[in-house]
Amino acid sequence: MTTLYISHPECLDHQTLLGHPERADRLLVVERALETEEFSNLQREAAPRGDESLALRIHPEEYVSNLFQALPHEGTVEIANDTVLSPGSWKAAMRALGACRLAVDEVVARKVDNAFCAIRPPGHHAERDKPMGFCLFNNAAIAARYAQQVHGLGRVAIFDWDVHHGNGTQDIFWADDSVLYVSTHEMPLFPGTGAPRETGEHDTIVNVPLQAGDGSAIFREALEVCVLPRIETFAPDLIIISAGFDAHWRDPLANINLTEADFSHATRAVLDIANRVSGGRVVSILEGGYDLVGLSRSVGAHVSTLMHG
Repeated sequence: MTTLYISHPECLDHQTLLGHPERADRLLVVERALETEEFSNLQREAAPRGDESLALRIHPEEYVSNLFQALPHEGTVEIANDTVLSPGSWKAAMRALGACRLAVDEVVARKVDNAFCAIRPPGHHAERDKPMGFCLFNNAAIAARYAQQVHGLGRVAIFDWDVHHGNGTQDIFWADDSVLYVSTHEMPLFPGTGAPRETGEHDTIVNVPLQAGDGSAIFREALEVCVLPRIETFAPDLIIISAGFDAHWRDPLANINLTEADFSHATRAVLDIANRVSGGRVVSILEGGYDLVGLSRSVGAHVSTLMHG
């Protein structure tokens, strides 16, 4: 397997408040985790700078413009609860979008088998016209639409295993029968969405809520019973993973109590489906994960599995 790792130092420039869980240290520990001998064959590219045209594939022009105009010259400004802008936020967000674009380009062109984008700010809580949950632009949604509009892919599946429900991705694709959104997440937990009855206008929204303390066995059962069959039946041309690692047992924001082995297991299952129905095409995009040790170990397991299957 050939795996491409994409990141950029400018993603560190999105500054949050002291003590905020979504902080630049997250990317630094990911970088260190992937510097060991085990990852010597990992292909690496610096994320190119994206532009507003990528964001506009999903978000309205007024929304994009308002975010840009709200950028402070110094310090931070809160634009939603727990969601801030700093002087470097725009550069970070554009590198994040550029990473997603490059990942899709390389995977669809079969230059690599799969790709992992280590980027911030995260994206899956960003709705079409609303920032929230640490998120400005919905990276996974933009990647999906870019794959369709630029590369002509018909169907894209997004599997979101972040411990928080991706309300933004659900909102964006609620009435879209060409994108399948499947989410495992802890309930009740922020943002309060993601009930099983939320299925979208075309039954292409699949929510699989878990409860605090469920652990590995119940997570893996949910994959086998509820998640993987829906993805395989949908037969997407590309699978995008909203790869949040805050379901790890060490994470301070949730209590599903997964291990690195669970993320490796889920990754392998996605690769197996992709090989059967999607030409092997998988793009993984970092979302949450706020304990630095849990995050680094989980990303290591995830990327190792992307590399070796």
